[in-house]
Amino acid sequence: MICSGKHCLKGTRIPVHMILNLLAAGEDHEGIKRAYPDITDDDIRACLVYASILADEEAGIRA
Repeated sequence: MICSGKHCLKGTRIPVHMILNLLAAGEDHEGIKRAYPDITDDDIRACLVYASILADEEAGIRA
């Protein structure tokens, strides 16, 4: 899902980059879910998969 030009978690207006920034800052899944009660562990993992796909594309690696 795209919201204001940013990729968001499905069914939410929460941008993927916000979740990735929280993970990069050391926040754990429970802390993220407290801040955003509408998301699940699967949503958080989907953000990581998305980041991995983007990194692979940037490096020229194809799945």
